[in-house]
Amino acid sequence: MGIDDTNCKTKYPLLFVHGTGFRDRNWFNYWGRIPTALASRGCEIYYGNQDSWATVENNAMTVKTRLREILDKTGAEKVNIIAHSKGGLEARYLISTLGMADSVASLTTVSTPHHGSRTMDLACRLPGLLFRMAAFFANHWFKLLGDSNPDFHFVCRQFTTGYAEEFNKTNEDADGVYYQSYAGVMKSLFSDGMMFFPHFVVRCIEGENDGLVTPRSARWGEFKGVLKGCTNRGISHADEVDMRRRRLSKKNEEGGVGDICDVYVQIVSDLKRLGY
Repeated sequence: MGIDDTNCKTKYPLLFVHGTGFRDRNWFNYWGRIPTALASRGCEIYYGNQDSWATVENNAMTVKTRLREILDKTGAEKVNIIAHSKGGLEARYLISTLGMADSVASLTTVSTPHHGSRTMDLACRLPGLLFRMAAFFANHWFKLLGDSNPDFHFVCRQFTTGYAEEFNKTNEDADGVYYQSYAGVMKSLFSDGMMFFPHFVVRCIEGENDGLVTPRSARWGEFKGVLKGCTNRGISHADEVDMRRRRLSKKNEEGGVGDICDVYVQIVSDLKRLGY
């Protein structure tokens, strides 16, 4: 037995809650190599299995059902949740509004838009016909991909600063749950070709971002800081969940991330150290 193969064996199982646009699938894991890296170190892992474009409220109900299944299966009293992007809002709604605080030990969010997006504020002012047309095609497409209740139009509005302000008032942190958060930042437009255009737009309106979310918006609970790569590339919204299934850099320097899997190993090992 290796000396590090139990350093992620936490007291409570880990529940991953994904972000918008993807689903938990066996043939394409939203989290890339991260679950394997954690499982090899003793972590017990489960997934939220919510829709990709359903509302925060609908997805939180799905995750609630899933959470109860996990507790019944494992006999655990609680879970640790790691959520990316919009998944963090769903986890907070689950804990606060749906009354599941007693079943959650900790919530770690990675680039969740807790404080909304001024970019989306402007986008939602586009002519209603354009939004309705986009929503029509998006909803039909994501239904084909397996969503039960896609609602593209309303979900986009759930990313606005106005929605975030009201959401935060009604979903305050629950006593007994440990909250922490992380953000990422691309260093330039060319850091990630997939995120080139959204990064450019958000940078013009709001400043530095990971391609979608700014560090200011991602702050919640104990903010652990902005994830930084070992190179000038930075870390994008896609990098945060290992979308490319490879290291970010051959380097592994102190203070910089060479492999995003190492970040999650550190997060989970810290949760273990804290008794979660």
